[in-house]
Amino acid sequence: MRIRKRITAAIAATLGIGLLLAGCGQVGDTAADTAEQDGKAAVITVNNVEPASGLIPSDTNDMAGWKVVTQLFEGLVTFSSTGKLIYADAESITPNADASQYTITLRDGLEFSDGEKITAETYAKSWSFAANAANGQMGAAIFSTIKGYDQLQDENGDKNAQLSGLKVIDDKTLQVTLAAPDSSFDYKVGDVAFLPLPSSAYKDIKAFGEKPVGNGPYQFESWTHDGEIKLTPNPKYTGPRTPKNGGVTFKLYTNLDSAYADLTAGNLDVLDSIPSSALATYKSERSIQAFSKAGPGFKAFTIPSGLKHFTGEEGRLRRAAISYAVNRDRIVDKVLRGTATAATDFTAPSIAGYSKTLSGSDVLSYNADKAKELWKKADAISPWDGTFRLAYASDSGSKQWVDAIVNSIKNALGIDAQSYPFPTQKDFSGAVHDRTINAAFTQGLQSDYPHPEGYLVQAYDSAYADGKGLNNGDYKSSEFDGLIDEAAKQTTLDGSVKYYRQAEEVLLKDLPVIPLWYGNVSAGAGKGVKNVKFNYMGLPEYQNLVK
Repeated sequence: MRIRKRITAAIAATLGIGLLLAGCGQVGDTAADTAEQDGKAAVITVNNVEPASGLIPSDTNDMAGWKVVTQLFEGLVTFSSTGKLIYADAESITPNADASQYTITLRDGLEFSDGEKITAETYAKSWSFAANAANGQMGAAIFSTIKGYDQLQDENGDKNAQLSGLKVIDDKTLQVTLAAPDSSFDYKVGDVAFLPLPSSAYKDIKAFGEKPVGNGPYQFESWTHDGEIKLTPNPKYTGPRTPKNGGVTFKLYTNLDSAYADLTAGNLDVLDSIPSSALATYKSERSIQAFSKAGPGFKAFTIPSGLKHFTGEEGRLRRAAISYAVNRDRIVDKVLRGTATAATDFTAPSIAGYSKTLSGSDVLSYNADKAKELWKKADAISPWDGTFRLAYASDSGSKQWVDAIVNSIKNALGIDAQSYPFPTQKDFSGAVHDRTINAAFTQGLQSDYPHPEGYLVQAYDSAYADGKGLNNGDYKSSEFDGLIDEAAKQTTLDGSVKYYRQAEEVLLKDLPVIPLWYGNVSAGAGKGVKNVKFNYMGLPEYQNLVK
């Protein structure tokens, strides 16, 4: 799951233009009580799975990697738990009159954990490396709005070529010229791909991903593959997320049930996602603290654009039929135990522009008769054969609801539908990225930055297809792209939302993904763990956890 991708209307009436930003302050709980063990702050253990690739910010497109990378690195901005933009490495980010150019000023005294100074040149080089197709970074497409991006899309080109839209004024000042106005840019730089790299990374980027050097609240200690990843506080860090604990150890599990068993046995401090098997009982489990709150996660499954029987008019009919055949409300109630809300759009309830009344949203309701009718029309074009398969990662805790979805489809349409499990998230992500999966597949979305663009552009714009972003179904629509471009030109939130909603109505007709639900944060912590708060991504604020 690439983890990308929200803003509330209360934040500001404008994006980028004249936005009042919070200064460099503590994110989340500011309690000063840090428990100690033997005179030292205690290390906190948290759950994760094996990351799909090395710990390189611009090549991270799964939640497992995101959890770790965002603790090892700090960017220009970060966000509060409510989506409020907070400066981190940046002292200011100032747009010109039409948001087509931004001047970024860095704070004084910024360093990587190895002592290397962080300058405007550091950011310019990092962003150019990430954007350059010759370097094969999965997060490249997010830089497409910066001038010069198109000239760096030769996979056989110069790996050191730089984005022409980046101009280093001095050590603290970077001027960014965009290819087109983008009023969301100051939020967009909060994306994981915009995190800075030290000079040592370019010597051997693959080796760097195994033992990264960052500038975040924590520094890398060790990575035992399929075992654990240990982080310790970074003494060079001066940003808004100062650790209160003695470090964070990510224990890597192959299934959530094992992680939950460790939590209840006292062998894990924090579990950020409760397995389906425990949702009915975890709130009454006496050995843990239970948490449940609204979250930013959007869950769907993708039907690849080239999948047999799902192209052209036949594909449009079958996609709609599949959507009508999924009984979301029943699955949320019976399988997810009410810990989610059936989807009505492609964002999340906490995001500006979220809607329950988009034209065409009836396709997200259960209607077995309508599903059969559309499937029959598709059969008239080309008779169905084979099995509808829905792929997922076995270590994601998704088996029960995936099985419920395929059973709902099977019962409504009278076709053979099956779950298609991959052993690990790494195996699953690899098949999705390599386009070898040859099936529909589950996909979740949580934007790295709290803005509607993070949900819609990253996952459906043509520029993010073909392995360059989160558009893993390789959906391409000039109508959708045009509406997204118009949204980017607007200088008010309301102006942007008008076009985002029109773009979503195009998605409801094309259904490159089948929206399912918005997930709640369902989590647990040991009885002795304090300061358990959740960030804008619905994940624990790791730096604040103490015991």
